[in-house]
Amino acid sequence: MEASRTAKLRAFFALYVTKCANTSDAHIEEAFASVPREAFAGPGPWQVPVSSPWRPVSFPPTYVETPDDDPAFLYQNILIALDAKRGLNIGEPSLHAHCLDAIALQPGETVLQIGAGSGYYTAILAYLVGPEGRVIGFEIDPDLAARAKANLEPWPQASIEARSGADDELPEADAIYVNAGITQPCAAWLHALRPNGRLLFPLQPENGFGGMLLVQKLAEGGSVWAARFVSRAVFVACQAPQDHEKGQGLVAAFSRGDFADVKSLRLDDTPDDTCWFNGGDWWLSTQAPDRA
Repeated sequence: MEASRTAKLRAFFALYVTKCANTSDAHIEEAFASVPREAFAGPGPWQVPVSSPWRPVSFPPTYVETPDDDPAFLYQNILIALDAKRGLNIGEPSLHAHCLDAIALQPGETVLQIGAGSGYYTAILAYLVGPEGRVIGFEIDPDLAARAKANLEPWPQASIEARSGADDELPEADAIYVNAGITQPCAAWLHALRPNGRLLFPLQPENGFGGMLLVQKLAEGGSVWAARFVSRAVFVACQAPQDHEKGQGLVAAFSRGDFADVKSLRLDDTPDDTCWFNGGDWWLSTQAPDRA
């Protein structure tokens, strides 16, 4: 009876979050309906961060505790704390569903996940690429990495590396999904992408609101890549070099409200009048790549 109840909760949860995400991809709904969130949240009761337009944003956020360990509390469109003191959470399901729709994973692809946490979204990724695919999650926190390794045993196509995913030693991948905020695209991520590969990461000031930037490496290579913002977002900061000055520039850029105009990432230091944001040796342009 309990298994039947949990399956029903999970099925409705999957339907709800994918509708919130505005995705009609049945495979994404199946993934959320199949992966048990309680296996990755740890024993209850659980801490849930409070998010509201009527409350000021704080870091770490304010948390409330569930009354008990009923899994019904987990199958809502909410974050679940992994480490409340550090503001580390299992992220918002509808945001991730929306992002996964945008990155459009295919069966058999190789995916790198930067910031795997306890492995919940690593398992979702593993479901999406299927048994012939491969997911490599990078988690710099050794305790979380150990938890993720244990949690992911049912998904043999997924593995965890207990190290930074922002260094120079990354395997080639069809897609890279980053779950930690950073003030600039990491060179290692760009280099690891195969032709037509996709990178989706939170471009943001450190611990401040930014946006999920989807970048596609064009098959012909070059210094101009397709790019667009998928959503506004804020993630815990990536444990990689952050540029405070660029972060302040991003605050100003996002405050203009025209982030949807971005159409390409330019990997040079010569911005023109289409520049939306100048990152020094890279910039975002409102002009699409010339594929002629």
